[in-house]
Amino acid sequence: MSRPAAAIGLITALCVFLVSCSSGGSYGTNDEQITDPTRVIHYVSSDLEEQQPRIISEQAREYEKQHPNIKYEFENVNTSDLVQKIQLLAASNDLPEVFSYESGRPLEQLADNGFILDIEKVFRELGLQNELNPAAVKLLKSMVRDKGLYALPLEINIEGFWYNKNLFDKYGLAVPETWDDLLQAAEVLQSHGVQPFSLAGGNKWPITRLINSYVIRVYGYDAMQRVARKELKVTDPGFVKAADTIQQMAQLGYFGRHVNTTETDEATTMFLEGKTAMYYTGSWSLRDFNSTIRNKIGTDAIGLFNIPLVKGGAGTKDDWLMNAGLITSLSAAAYDDTMKDWLKAVFTGYGDKAMQEYGVISGFNVQNMPDDVPKLTQMAQETIDSVKNGALWFEALFDADTQTVAWNNAQLLIASKDYTGKMYMQDLQAALDKQQ
Repeated sequence: MSRPAAAIGLITALCVFLVSCSSGGSYGTNDEQITDPTRVIHYVSSDLEEQQPRIISEQAREYEKQHPNIKYEFENVNTSDLVQKIQLLAASNDLPEVFSYESGRPLEQLADNGFILDIEKVFRELGLQNELNPAAVKLLKSMVRDKGLYALPLEINIEGFWYNKNLFDKYGLAVPETWDDLLQAAEVLQSHGVQPFSLAGGNKWPITRLINSYVIRVYGYDAMQRVARKELKVTDPGFVKAADTIQQMAQLGYFGRHVNTTETDEATTMFLEGKTAMYYTGSWSLRDFNSTIRNKIGTDAIGLFNIPLVKGGAGTKDDWLMNAGLITSLSAAAYDDTMKDWLKAVFTGYGDKAMQEYGVISGFNVQNMPDDVPKLTQMAQETIDSVKNGALWFEALFDADTQTVAWNNAQLLIASKDYTGKMYMQDLQAALDKQQ
């Protein structure tokens, strides 16, 4: 059993005992709570405070000015230490009020054991339900098999193929409607000496994003949830075809000659310098796209299209692959009248503040879109608002060992003709079969 799994086992074993423990939940000992009249609200994250947590921190510090007896403290921990730290705190019933965590099974197990709040229910109770973007809520619920909303939608990214309009116009290419169209466009570009796609194969997960993009067009947006429920196997024909298709694209040189050593920064640079025509990425890349320093082709030259359809497949253009970034949850034990008032203050108008002050797309509704929002950011926000179904990324419901198999073997898949799509999916299914 892996260390995270063992820690969760500890949580489960202690669950009955912990129910009887104190539920004041202020991330400290009971003695500290008794002797110190000041309430401290803690936020623990593997992000730096000036990154994703900054908006919460700013709102919290404003609240602190009006409520001197309520102190806010932010704690940054190493990414490699985050999961273990949170699991140990859960095991001692001492979770911080707000904390980052790992999505998928770890998050679901905390929810099953009653350690975290269903945020949708809490926001409804607090009159904040209209702050939440429905597409974001639906996506985050799918991470825990629709048991509830256990993660704040602080970040929502839309994913798709960003493309160079100038290169498409130059070579008479239309936005691809099907995967056959996509491959034909790539062939035309390749024949004119233009690398069709940027792909950061060195980061591994961008490869599986492409595999998954084909999969959800064959089986529909909920393909990976159905795998988790054992209704589908990744050895089924559509999954094998997906892996074969991405392998073929690599073998044809559509991703460049050194794809498995290409990192995100290089892949982004190639696209923004006009050296590649398409780049499958998410709206997290908008900071680079909107940069007058990095973007050499100009924002007017960049368009976005959804994953093309697979003929005969169940996927539709209303379904987009989406990503929720780092998961942030709320402690159930720490939820009291103080937290209710604090949450209302921090999250009222959160979407507007994120967009107006930082140009950040979140899973909170934007009531007043600023006039000066960059064109590409506004396009991404409008796209998110139109999403009918958000599809999970490939590894969202995998455990750590299975994720490693998916990533490492994806590099092998696109590097070797001898390692077939069928072999890739057989090895992945074997890893899935071992998941608890």
